[in-house]
This record gives sequence, structure tokens and C-alpha cells, in this order.
Amino acid sequence: MPEDLKIWEVTSEDKLKDISKAKVNLEERLEKWLENDISILSTDLLLIGRQVPTKYGGVIDLLCLNSKGDVVILELKRDKTPREVTAQALDYASWVKDLSYESISTTAKKYFAGNNELETAFREKFGAEIPETINSQHQIIIVASAIDSSTERIINYLAETYGVPINAATFYYFKDEDNTKEFLARKFVIEPEKIILDPRISKRKPKLSFEELQTIANENGVGSLYTQLLDELIKYPLSTTTSRSTLTFNSKGGNKTALINLIPSESNEIDGLKFNIYINRLAKYTDTSEETLYTFLPPCEEYKNDVWSGLIVQGFFKSESEVSNFITKLHAAKRITV
Repeated sequence: MPEDLKIWEVTSEDKLKDISKAKVNLEERLEKWLENDISILSTDLLLIGRQVPTKYGGVIDLLCLNSKGDVVILELKRDKTPREVTAQALDYASWVKDLSYESISTTAKKYFAGNNELETAFREKFGAEIPETINSQHQIIIVASAIDSSTERIINYLAETYGVPINAATFYYFKDEDNTKEFLARKFVIEPEKIILDPRISKRKPKLSFEELQTIANENGVGSLYTQLLDELIKYPLSTTTSRSTLTFNSKGGNKTALINLIPSESNEIDGLKFNIYINRLAKYTDTSEETLYTFLPPCEEYKNDVWSGLIVQGFFKSESEVSNFITKLHAAKRITV
């Protein structure tokens, strides 16, 4: 059964003063509050759309991504019945599950009014690069000022019996007796950490191991160059991560950021081993000027330049001598600062 939430104010005399629940057009305000600060629902959400039309004729109230790149549907209950709000949310989920990276990126760009790209907004929110595969899974959260027992029963049944990633959040509104202060409290039907997504329906593929990336480099004719760079760069105080296509060397410390990408999957025997270098970051990390860094590298071109990543250049190591030049000059540069 739904629980009644009570709030008391602790006064200066160390006494408890009851704060009364108030009636107000809460759900009309809730959507606005959520748009202004989605963290009142969860700090693990990036809002990417409001009133998003589906191809089935419905409109999703709010659309989000979480830090894993999963899509999260937020549907406000308003005056809908339990059957209506649940059926509507499930209908939206049937559309969301097939959204491509391009469709999600377009939706986000429209919501950001051209002021931001999805990749940049994701970095600024979560401090990490957006996953190569997004919308691997999706979640549904019904938001309301009150959840009746029927809605709660349906949500628990779907989540516990069939593993549907659905939840509901109730927001309670309070005012003090002088009507000078407003208070908001939140409670989930199911604690978020207890929502377990079914790995069998995930589209997210596992990251490749070091050995698997080495195999790709070997098959693409750049195995010796890849091994030479890996053996030398691993000596630096750098952390490493892998994806489905790339080996990344990151800065160490509290805020790890990518510095060097080796991309064997986009390499070949003729062009060589593809790389991305974060010029501004690597220059700062090695205490070397950006101009000097260019003398370490084979011919390269600008790949991306934005506020978060700074300037990224891309190119190819075509020979062992080019790799040796890069490594020798990097070793001769000032010691990497952590």
C-alpha cells in the first residue's frame, strides 16, 4: 500500500513542528521543476527532450539519458488512470527501444536549440565520453503527486514478475502554516538500485580485451606498430581503457581524461596505425608546448575541437621510425605531471 509521507520542522527550541501537506497544481509545476533541475529525480540523468513526439502519435513528457547511455522515459501521471498511464508508458517504451544514435542525437540537438551537441552535453554532465552504443536498454519512470495502490501494484508486478524496467516516483508537496515556505519530498515505489535490467535484452556489446585489440591490429597489418607503441606508452603514469574499437591512454589522478587513442579497427597496412591525440590535454599533462607536440607526430589533421575535449588531431603511424620518433621525443620531454 502507498505510504503517507510526513515532514516535521525542528525548531530552534528543539521541538518538532508538523508541516502540512498542501494541495496545489503540483504536476503542472513538476514538469517545469524537473526540466530546470532533473537531479531532483536522479543525479544520473541528462535531460535531452521535452514533449517528444513518437511515431505512434503519443508525446513523451521528458526524455533522458543516464550515464550508461540508456534512454529513460519520464511520464507524468496527471489525471490518467493506472491503466492509462502504465499502458501509455509501455507504448512509448516500444518506440524508444529502437531509437538509433542518430535519432537520439537529433532529438537532443533540437532540445538544446543548437547550443550544444549530445556528446558535449554528455561529457559536461557525466565527465566521460558518451558510450559507443547508446540505448542498449531503456527505463520507464512514472512521476506523480500521488500513486494509488492500483498503480503501485501494476508497477511491482511488471518489475518483479517480468523484469520490466519500470518505476514510479511520488513527489509530496508541503507548505508551512504561514505559507511562506514550500517543501518538496520524493519517494520511489521501488528503490532504484533494486531495478535490475535484463542482460539478455541488452544491445550493449562488451568492451574488447587488450588481446582482442592486438588481434585486430595483427589482422589489419599494423600489429608491430601497435605493439611498439603499447610497450612504450605503458611505461608512463597513464591508465588504459578499451572500447569495441580503441585503446585509450588516460591521465591519472582524480579526473581521468583521454590523452591518446590507438584505433586498430580503422587501421590498415597501407595507411598505417590510426591515432587520435588530444593536443591541449597532452601538452598540459607532459608540460610541453602544443607546437612542440606536433614535431613528435606524423602528418595529422584536426578531427575535433570543442570546449570539453579541446583540439583533437588524427593521423597514422606508417612506420616503426615514426613510432620511434614519437616515443623518443616524448621521453625527452619534461616528466609527465600527475
